[in-house]
Amino acid sequence: DALSRLEGEGVIYRKQGAGTFINEAGLQIKSRLDEVWSYEAMLAANGYLPSTRILEISPRPADADIAAELNLIAGDELLVVRKLFLADNQPVILAYNYIPTRYIEKPYTDEDFVTPVYEFMWENGRQHFSYYLSEIVPMVASDELAAILHMQPHTPLISLHEIGYNDDNAPILKSTSCFRDDLLRFRLIRRPAA
Repeated sequence: DALSRLEGEGVIYRKQGAGTFINEAGLQIKSRLDEVWSYEAMLAANGYLPSTRILEISPRPADADIAAELNLIAGDELLVVRKLFLADNQPVILAYNYIPTRYIEKPYTDEDFVTPVYEFMWENGRQHFSYYLSEIVPMVASDELAAILHMQPHTPLISLHEIGYNDDNAPILKSTSCFRDDLLRFRLIRRPAA
């Protein structure tokens, strides 16, 4: 089972009659998109010293689009958390988390949001993330985003738009993360369909 998992992750490959070998190309994958990682762990795996800066925590009514994605009524209260992730003190990821306040059961401080959002949701609302539905979306950096990420305005970048689901298959979080691809790259191993 362990070897099958390593083969599925691309870390090893097996040849009938020859044996099991390390896949050098697979070792270049530092961040797996098919698993939930904290951004801090992802940055550390890529050789950076990670740190996190909270830029905003504010209540806000859900607009119609976010309400539809999270099975809310437009106007239901959300907590918007904007976090900046740094790699060796260089800004590399800007993340927006939209959390329905109905899932927050305990008082919180700004420091509670330094941890990954899935830890906050468990500690403060007993909500466990079962999975994320994620879309990779290309975008162009606005003037504001470029200033935060220390890049030129109108530079293309990658964003990850995600909805997090709990064990009851209910959407409990919307997240949008924007990545500087000059500091962090994503790699995949793709195989032909069986």
